[in-house]
Amino acid sequence: MTFTPRTWVVGETVSAALMNQEIRDQLNSMFAAWTSYTPSWTASTTNPTLGNGTLIGRYMKIGRTVICHINLITGSTTTYGSGNYNWSLPATSANAGASIVGHAHLLGIDRWVGEIIISANATTCGAFLPISSTNTRTDFLTATRPETLASGAQVRLTFVYEAAS
Repeated sequence: MTFTPRTWVVGETVSAALMNQEIRDQLNSMFAAWTSYTPSWTASTTNPTLGNGTLIGRYMKIGRTVICHINLITGSTTTYGSGNYNWSLPATSANAGASIVGHAHLLGIDRWVGEIIISANATTCGAFLPISSTNTRTDFLTATRPETLASGAQVRLTFVYEAAS
């Protein structure tokens, strides 16, 4: 990950080690592999349990910019809980006074396309998808909206946001 650049002092001797740290290492961190993390999956009423499903997250942080992808695949022993779903972020969002919007996909019986919302100072994001095939207004993804989730359903979230630090 990138870090705050060094403040140079007048008359300081610049060494190869300092140049490598300040230039090479900074650039390498921007082209490095993404960092894996395990997001938590929660609901506003009763939390779901992953069971034999999979939930993975990956992100790249460059300065305070976070690029993130979360992928959930439900399994035969997944329980879906109740209420609006949220997923944890790899870093708290900045207090930028605005919500950040990213992409959300649900691959269940049908394919649903929506958005994710990250509020200021947030540690989680929520997915918003059409309410049903006949009502295209959006609302939080739940166990039964826009369709009833079953084993093998996939939720894919991709977004970019500003981290608090």
